[in-house]
This record gives sequence, C-alpha cells and structure tokens, in this order.
Amino acid sequence: MPRIRHTTLACSPGCTVEATLELFGGKWKALILYHLFEDGVLRFGELRRRLPNVTQRMLTNQLRELEADGLVSRTVFPEVPPHVEYALTELGKTLKPVIQALKTWGDRYAHSVQRNKAAD
Repeated sequence: MPRIRHTTLACSPGCTVEATLELFGGKWKALILYHLFEDGVLRFGELRRRLPNVTQRMLTNQLRELEADGLVSRTVFPEVPPHVEYALTELGKTLKPVIQALKTWGDRYAHSVQRNKAAD
C-alpha cells in the first residue's frame, strides 16, 4: 500500500506532527530506530533477534521505508553469504530525543499500570 506523503507542511497546525509520525509510525519502525540508537550498527539478523515477533518480510519492508525516508543507511558488503549493515543517518540521529521521550513515557505508563493493578 503506498504511503501518503505531504506535499506541503503548511496544511494545519498539527500537520508537521502528522508528517513526523508518518516517518516512524507503525509497530516496528520506532523499535528499529530505538535499537539502532542503543547499538549503533546492526546486521539484519541482529535486528531480527532483537525483534523476535516481526516477520522477515515486515522487517525488510520497514527498513526499506526508513532508508527511503533518509533515516537509516544500508551498507552491503560484497561477500558470501551477504553481509548487510544498518545504521542511522545524520537525519535519523536527530530523532533520538523523540524516541527517548516515547520510551520514558512508556516506562512511566507501564509502571503506573502495574501500580494500579497491585492496588486493586
């Protein structure tokens, strides 16, 4: 399914938020970015091990979209078996505070849910 792209970011006050969420929205992209922030450069198989519930096809598609958006770089080494590494681009690295804020909020939310369940 083709992704909707904004042709201009002057459509409404929240338009830039929507455009930003399109870059790493979905179930796996933010997690891919998070692991690349944590580990730097990762091979495809290493990403698969860190995301055990993602299918190979979905991971490939998500990485291709992140690469097309300029957030992740893909380096192929000419050897057998193929050796491919993924890393954040300079643009991708600028998302670190956003991803870190999501993690911080998620940690707090998970903690409050556990606390509320324990109180019941």
